[in-house]
Amino acid sequence: MEENNFIELAKNAKYASKKAASLSTELKNQALLNIANNLKANADKIFDANKKDLDEAKILVEKGELKQSVFNRLKLDENKMRDMIQGIIDISNLEDPVGKVLLRRELDKKLVLTKVSCPIGVLGIIFEARPDVISQISALAIKSSNAVILKGGKESVNTNKEIMRVIQEALDNTKDFPKNILTQVFSRDDVKYMLSQDKYIDLIIPRGGNNLVKFIKDNTKIPVLGHADGICHIFTDESADLGKAKRIIIDAKTQYPSACNSVETLLIHKNFREKEELLDALKAAGIELIFTPESWHTEYSDKILSVKEAASLEEAIEHINEFSSGHTESIITENAENAKIFMNAVDSAGVYHNVSTRFADGFRYGFGAEVGISTNKTHARGPVGLEGLTIYKYNIQGDGDTVKDYADGVKKFNHKDL
Repeated sequence: MEENNFIELAKNAKYASKKAASLSTELKNQALLNIANNLKANADKIFDANKKDLDEAKILVEKGELKQSVFNRLKLDENKMRDMIQGIIDISNLEDPVGKVLLRRELDKKLVLTKVSCPIGVLGIIFEARPDVISQISALAIKSSNAVILKGGKESVNTNKEIMRVIQEALDNTKDFPKNILTQVFSRDDVKYMLSQDKYIDLIIPRGGNNLVKFIKDNTKIPVLGHADGICHIFTDESADLGKAKRIIIDAKTQYPSACNSVETLLIHKNFREKEELLDALKAAGIELIFTPESWHTEYSDKILSVKEAASLEEAIEHINEFSSGHTESIITENAENAKIFMNAVDSAGVYHNVSTRFADGFRYGFGAEVGISTNKTHARGPVGLEGLTIYKYNIQGDGDTVKDYADGVKKFNHKDL
């Protein structure tokens, strides 16, 4: 796409976002249900498109031009399709995040301040592999009244095009639903153009590896929401139950090794008596164990796990806060006080007790879906669902009021919460 064409596309998205801000909950929900039904009706066409991408990607993997972990995220099967559709239905059933009164305060008689949730505006989404991202983000954008420009990876272009075709078809058949709420672009140049359009795009959300996220943060003035790495930790405390530890760690490493919430480093308390039995169970589950310090910085996205002994709970917490990417950490312990200390002291978006790190997901949190997981400390953190795609504005309702009356002492504020 030529730069001028992209600018026009971004302008149209901005205009569409203004229309989207006033859409009724009923219309948004109807659009979502139409999308869910159309995805179900066109599932076979989407699977055919995905097979083309998989066949082409397999050749790239064999040539060493595509990582196996990226290939693993590319596949769209019946289970993922089911989850895609159910996620959209779930989002339609969630409360509308727009127009919620977050604060109501009487500044003076007949002078009332309200803080009201509103859409962010135009979202620029840049993602690799996972084609189900399109339906998740589209559904969340519609329900939160945002417009979105999507740029997927070239490895999933056929699937991306087919899913977007199905979604747009559903929206075209939704009466009174505005145009240009959802737009898809494809080229590397489009990424460059997107990152330069701070006049029209309000937030960039990258979903991909460290290199992608770093490139985006280094090349745009637009705020970026997301995470660069998924270096997640599990600490097996002295009092950990062996059975729980086996289940949790094996799930966190093998259930979906290429996911960003897969555990990458296991810390084991030096006084945990069943250490060898635990490590043997992990090896039996097909996990390769690494014990070298340089591995503590590594996100494997594979059945490989860094292991380190910790002398104490405090040492484990210090290690995590130094080496973690701020994504998700978990402690396995039967000591409630240690769990409380760990959960308060560890500085990550998700901190768990006796559960797998794989629970860090918008669908599992009941958000319906997510646009990504944020390790930011402003606006949104953790799995970002509907609430994370809204901001707020302040409204004041008065009756001919002026600041001069208060500056001169004629009137006084009472600042009474209503």
